[in-house]
Amino acid sequence: MSKRTYQPSKKKRATTHGFLVRSETTSGAKVLRERRRKGRAQLTVKKAR
Repeated sequence: MSKRTYQPSKKKRATTHGFLVRSETTSGAKVLRERRRKGRAQLTVKKAR
């Protein structure tokens, strides 16, 4: 039987959806801006440890 689709990794999660990655692109910056506007407690995923 094959593996399940989601194989979690904090490092992968941070490098794909982290704050620095979001900040780099125009669309990512838009995501951050909209999340700030909405009043999200957490803008992006927490950093990998």
